[in-house]
Amino acid sequence: MVATSHPLSSLAALDILREGGNAVDAAVCAAAVQAVVEPTQTGLGGDCFALLMRESDARPVALNGSGWSPAAAEQSWYRERGMTEIPVESPHAVTVPGSVAAWARLIADHGRLPWERVLQRAITLAEDGACIPERLARDWGRQVGKLRRNAAASSLFLFDGEPPLPGALHRQPALAQTLRTLAKRGSEAFYQGEIAERLVETLREQGGLHRVEDFGEFAPEYVEPISTTYRDYELWECPPNGQGIVPMLMMKGLEGFNISSWPSSSVERFHLQAEFARLAYAERDAFIADPKTGKVPVDWLLSDRHTAEMRRRVSLTRRMPEADTIPQRPHSDTVFITVVDRDRTAVALINSIFEDFGCGIACPHTGVIFHNRASSFVVEEGHPNVIAGRKRPMHTIIPGMLTRNGKAVMPFGVTGAHFQPIGQAQVLVNVVDYGLSVQAAIDHPRIFARGESFEVEGTVPEPVVKGLRDLGHPVTRAASPLGTAQAIWIERERGILRGGADGRRDGLALGY
Repeated sequence: MVATSHPLSSLAALDILREGGNAVDAAVCAAAVQAVVEPTQTGLGGDCFALLMRESDARPVALNGSGWSPAAAEQSWYRERGMTEIPVESPHAVTVPGSVAAWARLIADHGRLPWERVLQRAITLAEDGACIPERLARDWGRQVGKLRRNAAASSLFLFDGEPPLPGALHRQPALAQTLRTLAKRGSEAFYQGEIAERLVETLREQGGLHRVEDFGEFAPEYVEPISTTYRDYELWECPPNGQGIVPMLMMKGLEGFNISSWPSSSVERFHLQAEFARLAYAERDAFIADPKTGKVPVDWLLSDRHTAEMRRRVSLTRRMPEADTIPQRPHSDTVFITVVDRDRTAVALINSIFEDFGCGIACPHTGVIFHNRASSFVVEEGHPNVIAGRKRPMHTIIPGMLTRNGKAVMPFGVTGAHFQPIGQAQVLVNVVDYGLSVQAAIDHPRIFARGESFEVEGTVPEPVVKGLRDLGHPVTRAASPLGTAQAIWIERERGILRGGADGRRDGLALGY
């Protein structure tokens, strides 16, 4: 079974499984396809994280495919130029894209089919074109100003200077040629040689500090996953520099309450989730950074003592005072892919260019648009997440894996940048506490609380909104759906898979 946010991606991954490919082959194929058909969300110019777990594994394998900053990107350089934050639509927001190297590492170490076959469908779609669905066309149209500010981006992603209408066919010949080169010469061609030189040239023309060595010396990294328990399950995440610890903090706090004693859409349930989310996001902003540049106190954050202190601050009768967070850009979507194959290898893979169309800078020769992940760095001296050379920023994309008794039961993920942790917590509570199917858990109304903001989807009942406001929450109705999710439930007792994909985008779960 496969579940993604785009039908063409799900179909391509299912074809891989039918040909005898495994879950890793299918997930990477899907990621490459979505890099073509959902350019607002993802691309070769972005980053990737993955969790995979085989039947024989005692814990998931975790791969960190997030890129590092240029060696010359020292905090003093930005401060001397009067920058108090990293400009989001600038080359300074671009770390070395890690996706391509991460895909190749996964295929080389865990795949079954040739690299060229895994990329073939993406090449065909880039060359022949892909039809743009309605939700994607809407998101595309909202970024016209960003695209028009860069000549290459305008040429690649606008139609005579205008956004595409739903149903338009989008061809990307330059990207097709880049993918062909990668299929023939391997992922090294993205980080060394002409492609890398073109990418660096584009960034430096815009004022970036990047050099070809920053690309050529980068490699993804296997990392030790982190875990915590929730009820009778174990939740696994990638460690920092990702924010996977944040949903863990939320779940540890919520475990002290009998959540299912309240309706799934209730003031009490959403209040508790909001309060633990506000606390967890504040901890993220204070501590989460690249562990290679300083210690991140993972053990302390996940300790019972720290959880008890979090619970002490939460009241059922009123909203707590301010929970300090660092101002961040509004959350955007990305793409999450999950696959389970016939051998019950489970994969959770997430790929992102952060904001829609990333920083808006594109390389005309390669068809690649760059992410703006480095905008998550801070410029504050002494902060764990301060920008520095060859450093990875605090990262929002987090694949998740739920296990029970040492076996994978649900690879899952939620998109939406800062929304992802609270989105994961809501899906988990829906499944574990309320016993919902994965599709019902995904479809359930959502909230997002962080700092002084509190958004709810339009499907949250008005009496619940009023009750939350009575507790002191500054509730507003979200202008757009909150994130998207995909998940696959592995029901070993009956030998079946249950897949769910999000209708907030064009999600599709398919099995055979």
